[in-house]
Amino acid sequence: MNKQRVVIIGGGPAGLMAAEVLSTSGHSVTVYDSMPTFGRKFLLAGKTGLNITHAEAYSQFVARFGAAADKLRPALDEFTPNDVRQWAAGLSTETFVGSSGRVFPKVMKASPLLRAWLARLTAQGVELKTRHRWMGFAEDGYLFDTPDGRRIVHSDAALLALGGASWPRLGSEGNWVPWLREKGVPITDLRPANCGFDVDWDETFRERFAGVPVKSVTATSDAGTLPGEFVVTVNGIEGSLVYAHAVSLRDRLERNGEASLLLDLMPGRTTERLARDLARQDTKASLSNRLRKGAGFEGVKTALVRMVASPGDIIDPQRLAELIKALPLAVVRPRPIAEVISSAGGVAWSGIDNAYMLKALPGLFVAGEMLDWEAPTGGYLLTACFATGRAAARGIEAFLDR
Repeated sequence: MNKQRVVIIGGGPAGLMAAEVLSTSGHSVTVYDSMPTFGRKFLLAGKTGLNITHAEAYSQFVARFGAAADKLRPALDEFTPNDVRQWAAGLSTETFVGSSGRVFPKVMKASPLLRAWLARLTAQGVELKTRHRWMGFAEDGYLFDTPDGRRIVHSDAALLALGGASWPRLGSEGNWVPWLREKGVPITDLRPANCGFDVDWDETFRERFAGVPVKSVTATSDAGTLPGEFVVTVNGIEGSLVYAHAVSLRDRLERNGEASLLLDLMPGRTTERLARDLARQDTKASLSNRLRKGAGFEGVKTALVRMVASPGDIIDPQRLAELIKALPLAVVRPRPIAEVISSAGGVAWSGIDNAYMLKALPGLFVAGEMLDWEAPTGGYLLTACFATGRAAARGIEAFLDR
C-alpha cells in the first residue's frame, strides 16, 4: 500500500493505542510528546498498582460513563474490558481481578507493560519523539517546539491525544483549548473530576487530624449511598469514597453554591439502638466518653461530631444518634484541577463525527480525555482512553482510504 503520514500529538494511552493500530495497518506514524519520556501519567497511575480496567458486568461498566455513555458505547464495544486484558497479555502482562472487581497486572506495576508496548511500537516502525511540544497551528501544519528549535510538521492526517488538564507537570496542560476554540471547535470548559474537596476546618481540627483516615463509614449524596473511607487533609477531604461522590458534589456546588456529604459514622447500628446506648451513659460524662462507650468510636469521628453538633444535639441522646447516622459535612470547593486525578469537559461531542474527526478541521481527530466525558476511578478512565484511541485510528484509516 502507499504509506501515508500520520502525526499523533500526545504519547499517553490514547495516542499510543492509535499508533499501534495505524502502524499495524502499514501507515507511517510519528508520535510527538512534550515530556522527556512517554506515558508519564500512565506510570503515575501504576505507582501503587495499575488499575487497567474493571471486571463488572459490561452493561454496568458502560453505565459508569454517565451522560457520555451512549457516545462512547461504539468505541467501548470494539475494545471491551476483556479485550484490554487480552491486549495486556499479548505484551506479557498477565492480569488478575481484585476483590472489588478492579483489574490489575500481576506485577502490580505499569512500567513493564509500558516498556513492552513502546518496544512493540518501535518494532512496527513508529517514530517516538520526546521533548516536542505542540505550539498550535501553522501553515497547514502543526508547530512544535523541539530541542533543535521550532519546526512545522505536515501530515496526511493527525490525531490529538493531549489529555485534559489534570497533573499538568506530567504533560496534560490543557493549553490546546484556546487553539481549538479559535478554529471553531466547540469545547466544554475543563473542570475537576475524581477530586478531593476543601472543607473549612478550624485550626485545632486541622492540626490534630490532617492525614488521619475516617474508616468504616457510608457517605450519601445525589450519587447514592456508598460505603468506604476517606482521609482528612490540611485543606479538606480526599480518598476513594470522596471521588465516588465527586461529580455530585461538584455539580451541586456549581448549581447551588453549597453541597454536603452526608456521613453515617456507625453504619452497623440503627439510630434506635444508638439512641438507647447513648441514653445509658452518664450525662455528666464528657462527650468523648459518652461517644466512646455508647457509640463505639473516638478520635476523628468524635471530632467531626463535635464540629457539627449543636448544644441541643450533645445533651439529647436521640438527636445525637440521628447526627451520628446523618452528619452533614459541608464542602466549599473542589481541589484545583492541576492536582486532581482526571478532568471533565473538553471537545464537545457535537464537534466530532462518528469517526472522532473534528467537523471544523477535516483530517484532524481527537481521542482520550480531550473529549467531553468523565468516569469514576476503577479502570474506566484507562479503558475509555484505549478504546477512543483505537476508534480514532479506525477513523483515520477510513479518512485516508477515501
